[in-house]
Amino acid sequence: MKTIILGAVSALALGLTAAQAQDYPTKEIQGIIQWGAGGSTDTVMRAVTPHAEEILGGTVVMQNMTGGVGAIGLNYVADAEADGYTLLMGAENPLLYKVMGLGDKDYSDFTAINLLARGTPILVANNDVPFDDYAGMMQYIADNPGELKLGSTGPGGLASVITAMMDSVEGDLDVIAVPYDGDGPALTALQGGAIDVMPAVLGASIEGIRAGTMKPIALFDTVASDKLPDVPTIVSANPDYEAYLPWGPFFGIFVKAGTPDDVVAKLTDAYAQASQNPGFLQLMDDRGFTMMNISGEEAQAFLDTWQQNTAWLLQDAGLATTSPEEFGIAKPAE
Repeated sequence: MKTIILGAVSALALGLTAAQAQDYPTKEIQGIIQWGAGGSTDTVMRAVTPHAEEILGGTVVMQNMTGGVGAIGLNYVADAEADGYTLLMGAENPLLYKVMGLGDKDYSDFTAINLLARGTPILVANNDVPFDDYAGMMQYIADNPGELKLGSTGPGGLASVITAMMDSVEGDLDVIAVPYDGDGPALTALQGGAIDVMPAVLGASIEGIRAGTMKPIALFDTVASDKLPDVPTIVSANPDYEAYLPWGPFFGIFVKAGTPDDVVAKLTDAYAQASQNPGFLQLMDDRGFTMMNISGEEAQAFLDTWQQNTAWLLQDAGLATTSPEEFGIAKPAE
């Protein structure tokens, strides 16, 4: 009799879990943005989520939880219940935490709801710096060692990867790295003169470039952008960069691994539809982002390839604290 009762209780619990997933959401959802207000991740998430809310029939309360190169936000979601009520709204950085010695978690501890878009890196400068192009910047660094203030979002961020590329191609650059909690605060500092140059996402800096509050130095891509066709590519300044490009950040929504499949399916559908909203698509196009809108196995394959290529770029540049091999990340085929 005892076994029968326990079996009945277990079946009842499973039934309740299924019903809860079917009714999802029944309360507010937390959206944890890894980076500060005004940056590219913040912009993308706050633009798409209202459309997802309409489809879900619920509310997503977004909060910027900065610090630790995004690790504080990631760990917060990792420590929450796997019930779909805490979303991680992040970028590429967690895929480099292990090799950079920043943490023992990455996106393998999560399920990708949607990889929304990817961005193109661009090097931008304060209007008052005494150079207007990449060659001029390199000459300034050579003539003024240890003086150029280069903005950063910390180890594993876009700026650190672009800096790794520059070190690999040009040799170690004698500059001062100044860290910020995201490209939004860094670009504000750039425009105010606190730093001289910043590797940033085109989508976060394009409005400042258009408004004339900062100047573009080089686009880190193999082809020019149709949004800023007069900005030269980095390969036009030094063809050796072509070995590392194209490369770029991405922006995605994740839930903790183990979240019920029905909840994952509802969130995936909501954000897939939201990413096709005409207003959101127009914003992304205007800012030079490339839409992805992928989930499931396609998203996982993208994450695996991105991690493999970028982790080994950092390893080869001497910036990784631990070899990617230690974490089962194989070196890309040459």
